[in-house]
Amino acid sequence: MMTAQISPTSPPPVAATNTVTRPYRYWQRRARTGLILTLFGFFVFLMGARPGMFGLDRSPVIGFVQIAVFLIGLAIICIGGYVSLLALWKGEPLSIAADIGQRLVATGYVIAVFAGMADIFGMGSHSLPGIPYFGQWQARGVEVGQLLIAVGFLLMLPFTHSRPTPPPESPQG
Repeated sequence: MMTAQISPTSPPPVAATNTVTRPYRYWQRRARTGLILTLFGFFVFLMGARPGMFGLDRSPVIGFVQIAVFLIGLAIICIGGYVSLLALWKGEPLSIAADIGQRLVATGYVIAVFAGMADIFGMGSHSLPGIPYFGQWQARGVEVGQLLIAVGFLLMLPFTHSRPTPPPESPQG
């Protein structure tokens, strides 16, 4: 019969738990990476929403390329926020509210994409073969999607509740 040998260089066996035991620096690095990704996404979002800020404005209307760029920026913001907020949980299991928050972020992004690209998909007020134009109803739809994303991020925050301390044990005498 063969038995498992533990070498001096291998890590000690870990008991099966629900939490992941990783060093603090790992979670800190993951949160920092998510925040950098979020800021990059915000930069891309601004390039699509307000290209005049960067000297890239070529049209008086918001066209397909601008809509696509700010939706890509919004996607990067969602991914970065997701990574950052998951790092705050430090490997502990997510609460039901956080699970709902993850789904709200994804649903909000889908709503924003379909509202922003409504003309391209043939559901908007300025259907093809005309020039796609980002109208007022599309803007409201994207805002609703962004609101759902924000609510989802709030639900993903790891709110800690204070646990009651057990009463001191009285000496048996």
